[in-house]
Amino acid sequence: MYVYILTNQTQTVLYIGVTNELPRRLYEHSSGRGDAGKFTGRYQADLLVYFEI
Repeated sequence: MYVYILTNQTQTVLYIGVTNELPRRLYEHSSGRGDAGKFTGRYQADLLVYFEI
């Protein structure tokens, strides 16, 4: 299980998520899939700043 934090270029938005498969989840965020993809797409929060297992 991974906990991760994404932000946008200006670092004004944070998104915190939990997943079993981090690479797949980051792809979903970057391609705008699912509910989380809608949020991160809307605020361009696609920079991974932290993760831990």
